[in-house]
Amino acid sequence: MQELTETEIRACFVNATKGESKRLALPKDLATLPWDDLDFLGWRDPAAPQRAYVVASTGGVTTGVALRLADSTAGRRRRNMCAVCLTTHPGDGVSLMTARKAGRSGQQGNSVGTYLCSDLACSLYVRGLRSAGPGSRLQESLSLEDQSERLVSRLQAFLDGVARES
Repeated sequence: MQELTETEIRACFVNATKGESKRLALPKDLATLPWDDLDFLGWRDPAAPQRAYVVASTGGVTTGVALRLADSTAGRRRRNMCAVCLTTHPGDGVSLMTARKAGRSGQQGNSVGTYLCSDLACSLYVRGLRSAGPGSRLQESLSLEDQSERLVSRLQAFLDGVARES
C-alpha cells in the first residue's frame, strides 16, 4: 500500500461526516507503519474500543470506512475465521464489525457487516509477520501475491457494499 497522509486519510471516509472524519483518532505511529507490508490500513480507536477504521486504495481510489465492533461474547472458546484474510483466531481474535452505509441509506440506519481480525492486521497474518497461534493459517498453494490479491478483493467487496447507497 502507498503511504497516506493524515489529510488523505481523513478525506476518504464514505460513511462519516466531515466533522466525524476530522475528529477520528488516527494511528499515532502513522509515519512508521510498515506500508510495504500492508494491503490496507486498519486500526482501532484507543479511546473508544468499539470503534475501528479501515482505509484501502484500489484502482487509484482510496476509500475509508468507520466501523463498530459488535458486542463480543466474553470467554468464547471456539475458533473463528476472518472473512478477509482467512486467518483463524481463538476467543475474541475475530470480531463482527459493522459499518453504516453511505448516504441516505446509512442515515436511515442501514449497515453491513463482516467478520474481521480484531486487530485488523490481516496483511501481516497473510505475510507470516504476525501469528494468531498454531494452525491459524492453513497451508495454501496460492502464492503470497495471490493471497494478497484475494484479501484485497474480499475487503473491496465489503467496502463496495458500504459505499453502495441502495
